[in-house]
Amino acid sequence: MLSVKKIITCFANNSRRLTKFRRSYGKISDKTPIGFIGLGNMGRHMANNLMKEGHALFAYDVNPSALEDAAQRGATVLGSPMEVAAAVDLVVTMLPNSGNVKEVYLNGTSGILSSVRPGSILIDSSTIDPQVSRDVALICGDSGATYLDAPVSGGVVAAENAAITFMVGGRDKEFGLIEPLLKLMGKNVVHCGEQVGSGQAAKICNNMLLGISMIGTSEAMNLGEKLGLDPVVLARVINSSSGRCWASEVYNPVPGIVEGVPSGRGYEGGFGAALMLKDLGIAQDAATANACPTPLGGLAHSLYRLLVASGYDGKDFSVVYQFLSQSKKK
Repeated sequence: MLSVKKIITCFANNSRRLTKFRRSYGKISDKTPIGFIGLGNMGRHMANNLMKEGHALFAYDVNPSALEDAAQRGATVLGSPMEVAAAVDLVVTMLPNSGNVKEVYLNGTSGILSSVRPGSILIDSSTIDPQVSRDVALICGDSGATYLDAPVSGGVVAAENAAITFMVGGRDKEFGLIEPLLKLMGKNVVHCGEQVGSGQAAKICNNMLLGISMIGTSEAMNLGEKLGLDPVVLARVINSSSGRCWASEVYNPVPGIVEGVPSGRGYEGGFGAALMLKDLGIAQDAATANACPTPLGGLAHSLYRLLVASGYDGKDFSVVYQFLSQSKKK
């Protein structure tokens, strides 16, 4: 990690570009330095795609091995979110949950807001409670910075191939500013609304449906096998019939159906079951707060809670197929 002296040197070397960015506030060139906080399964690929497009990257993660990997790919590694915000005027965060987002942004001694400069743009691609996004946005605004929520969907392979979808909440002006940048990391960038938190709202609805459809696909595949069907044949039928969905066609939970997905490598990597449980929980909290009935969402939440409690938390969420197929009658 860089010393304070070296951080100051880095800032000095980038000062002309940063000043130009603040003054223009409408253009992000391929020379604009970017901060990136959160280099997990998704974040490391997103950060790498920015570097491939020529952006200088200033990175931080709590995991030393993630920082080492980022440094090997060409990023400048820093020691805290505060140091990242001190070095650049545009920061992307990709964090596991609401608590992590509040810690990274609001920690008084090491958080982004302890050093952020007025005019900075802060893009949060974490999947969190929409209200937390709104609360953090207000606090960022008090510091003269603009916060937008931009959660993503598509999975690790899509992140690696710059093919994820961004769901963005924020004003038109700032959306127009960051859209070209997001397109360096994703295939689809959707403006979900003027209000911060709109992206999170779209994301939790999407992931509730994803969890439900993955369970449905797993149940159908498991039943078909119990009835003596070849899973390859059954998948072919489903994917050319009315039951076709992303979980069956692109991310099938049965090993050997689709190449390159977690089910074919012991359900390692991908989108963790614990993260799916978190997202389903956020959806249920939102449904309760808005008096919206989501019976299937509630059942999906309960099933993933049982799955995680059974020790599958570190596996990809498609492991629900294995969990169901191994649940035999006594």
